[in-house]
Amino acid sequence: MLANRSMPSCTVIPELRYLDVVEAIDWLLRRVRLHRALASRKPPGSTRLWRDGAVVLMEHRVVEGRSSTETPVGHAVLVRVEDADGHHRRARQRGARILRPPADYPYGERQYTAEDLAGHAWSFSQSIADVAPEQWGGVAAR
Repeated sequence: MLANRSMPSCTVIPELRYLDVVEAIDWLLRRVRLHRALASRKPPGSTRLWRDGAVVLMEHRVVEGRSSTETPVGHAVLVRVEDADGHHRRARQRGARILRPPADYPYGERQYTAEDLAGHAWSFSQSIADVAPEQWGGVAAR
């Protein structure tokens, strides 16, 4: 799997959504002393916190085609894969509900999102470039 400086190396990464991600980051950094490894200066904003693993904090946003009450503040899962397009094709052929088709992102990842039987979002991400966080508006922790 290609290494990407804008993506943690672990394979499974929980994503937590907050109405106020800045307040959530402050709480986690000050109250439980998590380490901030990467921050985004661009909306909706995300921060990666990790040592051996990772968690991504994100602003709450409405998923396309759903109301805000159907997409509560909550969680999703990101799984790193070697071939996002092939993974997407197999998932679609097997009847998975695709929320977002594969797309390239400026932080060097190609991702798509599917919904599981309970309504949880699962994003599958392939590193397609090694991108320094500063190239897409991120800031690596010093």
